[in-house]
Amino acid sequence: MIKQIKNKTSVKIGLFGIGLEAYWEQFDGLQKRLTSYLDIVHKRIESFGVETVNLGLIDNAEKAFDAGSAFRKADVDLVFLYVSTYALSSTVLPVVRKAKVPVIVLNLSPEAAIDYASFNSMDDRTAMTGEWLAFCSACPVPEIASVFKRSGIPFFQVTGMLNNDPFVWLEIEEWVSAATVAHIMSYNKLGVMGNYYGGMLDIYSNMTLHCAVLGGHMEIIEVDELSGIRNEVAPHDIDEKVREFYNTFDIQDDCSKDEINRAAFTAVALDKLVEKYDLGSLAYYHKGTGNVINADVMGSIILGTSLLTANGIPVAGEYEIKNAQAMKIMDSFGAGGSFTEYYAMDYNDDIVLMGHDGPCHPVIAEGKIKVKPLKVYHGKVGNGLSVEMSVKHGDVTLLSLVETADGKLMFLVAEAESVAGPILEIGNTNSRYKFPIGARKFVEDWNSYGPAHHCAIGKGHIASKIIKLGNLLNMQTIQVC
Repeated sequence: MIKQIKNKTSVKIGLFGIGLEAYWEQFDGLQKRLTSYLDIVHKRIESFGVETVNLGLIDNAEKAFDAGSAFRKADVDLVFLYVSTYALSSTVLPVVRKAKVPVIVLNLSPEAAIDYASFNSMDDRTAMTGEWLAFCSACPVPEIASVFKRSGIPFFQVTGMLNNDPFVWLEIEEWVSAATVAHIMSYNKLGVMGNYYGGMLDIYSNMTLHCAVLGGHMEIIEVDELSGIRNEVAPHDIDEKVREFYNTFDIQDDCSKDEINRAAFTAVALDKLVEKYDLGSLAYYHKGTGNVINADVMGSIILGTSLLTANGIPVAGEYEIKNAQAMKIMDSFGAGGSFTEYYAMDYNDDIVLMGHDGPCHPVIAEGKIKVKPLKVYHGKVGNGLSVEMSVKHGDVTLLSLVETADGKLMFLVAEAESVAGPILEIGNTNSRYKFPIGARKFVEDWNSYGPAHHCAIGKGHIASKIIKLGNLLNMQTIQVC
């Protein structure tokens, strides 16, 4: 079994707080108190499993210049600015301008409110001012926002309480998750093997645009290379792969031993191909031109590509690069990411039927995936074993990566529910989805944004995370429901 490809570097989160240097001598204990608040933020962010570069409280312009350089040197992916009290915007701009990564402003009060009675009973007005300043996190945010706007620096905000505020920490966790996915995509190697399915004009992709916006690398691969690797596969590797098939899939009785072995041959070769190029995802299609060996290989690819998809290397058929990218994004969020399209509607139950031939995502399946032999792959060359599954019942999210008419990339998102009911038992992935806006409106709204007919589907409602990812990548995100 192939090991999941790991990224060469891990995501790094930058963190700094701000304050006014003049306060420290005036108000005893204020600096220490605000630093302790920053430490709370640091520990909570690190609890999300990321490396955090914490530069402490920045309280003058000189420290701001140094902090910006430090973030650049550390190669952080995202910066959280914790606003602890009033501070000059001149202690913020040099940091963010130099760091050149997205910034999230944390406007977090230490408590829900000042204890007015206790505060007003204090007999030392200097101490009262110090206590007030400890609650002054909201004060400089308009100044900071104004400077960011005038400087053309995009920024995002999380407003709430430092403690006992689940909304705040859910938001911060989602920003960290989005930064992690952006980092994964920036290092991802996407293999594209074969050629486009001729005539599907909607799936043709601008590879340069993808690399410019999402980062990563496109590795162009010939089908011949996979065929050549298959000739070098050892018998014991085939036996091990067959055992993996039986552990993963519900192989039906009408699947012949020869077909299972043929699929295992190709699956082992796929593993070797992925390892050779260090691929994190793959898009493929093979029309066939009379080369019997290539046709044999590509007709036996579905089980192997399904296993790759289950192990963090999502595979999209029909050379659908946009959807391979969407699947990788969904999988990097931990939601899975199965290759699908909608193909029919059930007006009696107000649901949309969605599925596709080719690889599935075993990790998000409802029950064990059935393997069935097909005498013909509709619209494609060859025949062989195929997979039949439904996506696990419950909340799901659909993601399409759209290339717009003005030459940009856009996320199109919808949240729905995978529901039980009859499916078409034809040896393909098949699921039933119910949308909160109804089947008719979903289809019309989704189509109105001009996506390709494929999309990626994953478990859970994660539209809010995808929206944050879009913000970090400076991409528009449309949520239809």
